[in-house]
Amino acid sequence: MNAEEITLNIAVNLGRLGRWAAEGKRNRIQQFLDETETYIVQLEDAPKSTQFLKTFESFKKEFSVLKTNASPDMVWADMMLTWANILTHRAKLA
Repeated sequence: MNAEEITLNIAVNLGRLGRWAAEGKRNRIQQFLDETETYIVQLEDAPKSTQFLKTFESFKKEFSVLKTNASPDMVWADMMLTWANILTHRAKLA
């Protein structure tokens, strides 16, 4: 997979995580947090454009905080959905 495809996979997972948290469905959240972490590692190793690096670095920091403090409330869900949207739009630059 190239950087754009990996970024879109991350965005899809974040969208799922956000929806599940908002709906109170917490049983698969850890599984998708772990899968997203795997995609992040893959994206770190993939060639990326310099235009995308700032977004990626910001996302990694925020995701680390969100994963560590995985108390899936509405604020957490909103942050996941926000990053899903940002990464979807920035994937072409990856």
